[in-house]
Amino acid sequence: MQSQHIVNAYDQELRKLHSYIAEMGGQAEQQLREAMQAIVTRDSDLAGKVVREDGLLDELERKVEAQTIRLLALRQPVACDLREVITALKAASNLERIGDFAANVAKRSLALQQMPEIGLTRSLGPLGQTAGEMLNAVVQAYLDDDIDGALRVRDRDEDLDRAYTALFRELLTYMMETPQRITACTHLLFAAKNLERIGDHATNIAEAVCFRIRGSLPEEERQKGDETSFAVVSPGILGDGPTR
Repeated sequence: MQSQHIVNAYDQELRKLHSYIAEMGGQAEQQLREAMQAIVTRDSDLAGKVVREDGLLDELERKVEAQTIRLLALRQPVACDLREVITALKAASNLERIGDFAANVAKRSLALQQMPEIGLTRSLGPLGQTAGEMLNAVVQAYLDDDIDGALRVRDRDEDLDRAYTALFRELLTYMMETPQRITACTHLLFAAKNLERIGDHATNIAEAVCFRIRGSLPEEERQKGDETSFAVVSPGILGDGPTR
């Protein structure tokens, strides 16, 4: 963390703020991990648990907000100290949104369990794994003041985008070949988008870490690999296709 201050209580308050972020990161990782397990294994009990526990991140975010207000009011931080408080607030906001997206994946799994299983559900696994690795790495980078680790997370966002685009095209093709499975595939598309958005929020935290340490955001533009806005699948190129 940052160098110690003359007022020891100030350092204690900052440590408390960081402990909330660490707790939020752990809770968000658990929700994502369990949501992925629920959708792949069709575990309704686990999906329900993820949805119910989403409020834990909301409560932790409120604690971060209260602590930042306290620090701003009582300590009036400037320069790197001010950046540290602002970054904690940004990290908490993004972690709360990550929890929301994980809960949305769990909700989609509950809907999918009402329909026959399709093999493409397991194609979500690599997206969930990458998103989870990015989340774990960026929380660690936040706690360690590791700007190189934060930048590596930022770089991985393009890989997650490209994996999402590939799955998007695969699901579109499957829906065209198997129209009776359109509803299930639509739920999978939304779940995949939620995982892609988790990567975006992990990247937001990575950029906030850079801001805290450097005092500025990365100069190079963030590379994006999400091409789903332009994706077109022509019926003429479809072959025999999957029969799942």
